[in-house]
Amino acid sequence: MRVEVAYARPDRQRLVRVELAAGATARDAVRASRLEEEFPEIDIEQAPLGVFGRACSGETVLRAGDRVEIYRPLQIDPKEARRKRASGR
Repeated sequence: MRVEVAYARPDRQRLVRVELAAGATARDAVRASRLEEEFPEIDIEQAPLGVFGRACSGETVLRAGDRVEIYRPLQIDPKEARRKRASGR
């Protein structure tokens, strides 16, 4: 089956199509994409993942046509960002 793996940084993004056997997991797709070679900051075993914008575990079984997304850690807590914007007004 064919799936896509996506990763984005503010300066660059990549979408890689990979071919996997039926029953493959989200983590299998990330490994097959080899994106960690291009983006060394990706920790394949720990990176949070999602399928079409919905968080999932690395053990989630994929279906043909799925898009696995590798998420980056937040730079700042959203609540803290709102507090800082509010206090600056």
